[in-house]
Amino acid sequence: MLCEELVVPFWHSSDQPRALLQQFSEWKCDSAAPQGTGQGWTCCPQGWRRFQRSCYFLSLDRMNWAKSEQNCTGMGSQLVVINSKAEQEFLSQQIKAFPKRENFYIGLLEVKDGQWEWVDRTPYNVTAVFWRKGEPSNHHDENCTVIHNPEKTLNNWNDVPSDSKHHRICEAAAVTV
Repeated sequence: MLCEELVVPFWHSSDQPRALLQQFSEWKCDSAAPQGTGQGWTCCPQGWRRFQRSCYFLSLDRMNWAKSEQNCTGMGSQLVVINSKAEQEFLSQQIKAFPKRENFYIGLLEVKDGQWEWVDRTPYNVTAVFWRKGEPSNHHDENCTVIHNPEKTLNNWNDVPSDSKHHRICEAAAVTV
């Protein structure tokens, strides 16, 4: 018998990300592993979405880029760092469920003209990016990145000014118990 989902109050464990654990008391855990295989439960805070080994929070409110990053950090996470086409597909699918929310900040910013960097210092790989046609533009005040929801393709990133207010996607490692 497979156990698909469990919602549990969570206890603190020294080997798990403490900041994330301290922020949330209810977690949604699931396991696709057959019973008795020794595989644990993979958990995300209640209301977050899990994909592979990460948890994602899609905000309802809007903030500028700095406050968005601060909000994610305060929850024990960071603005999302997109590492694969599969992750980009998952996130694009998730934001399509929110047609009235147009732009979601991600953790990619321009640190110098033409030099883009992820918030966790993951190297920027020009072959693994999903810019809209004509983006990033050469406007000097557009140094932050959003996923633009109305875009119909996977290439839906757009550079925007850091003081513009948008929704955000926070990412944290899923917790295994």
